[in-house]
Amino acid sequence: MTTRRLDDDRGSAPVEFVLVGTLLTLVLLAVLQLALALHVRTTLIDAAAEGARFAALADNSLEAGVERSRELIATAIGPRYAGDVGAGFGTFGEHPVVVVTVRAPLPMVGLFGIDGALEVSGRAALEPLR
Repeated sequence: MTTRRLDDDRGSAPVEFVLVGTLLTLVLLAVLQLALALHVRTTLIDAAAEGARFAALADNSLEAGVERSRELIATAIGPRYAGDVGAGFGTFGEHPVVVVTVRAPLPMVGLFGIDGALEVSGRAALEPLR
């Protein structure tokens, strides 16, 4: 009688479906969250590079580059991500460059995450005045 009961697998399909479905749903959500985090990172890198290019022009200042980066970030992702943007001068090789640095939250659940955990920078060659 006990052996017959163990060999009978009636009713196991719904349980297997729930277990496998839950696992696949978690994997899908993890992949989507990773894609969102990479999208945010790529957008921040692009905005920092664009701000550096804008600040490196001969008739612009570092503040103009910072504002350009903030504007691009706020438009693409949201103003929460455009809070900590800074700019300065540096060198790359032996050439002077403008460096724009953006610190933003790392999205962990949707767009909510750890503040200041993601730091990216963009560089552009400084245009000389002649």
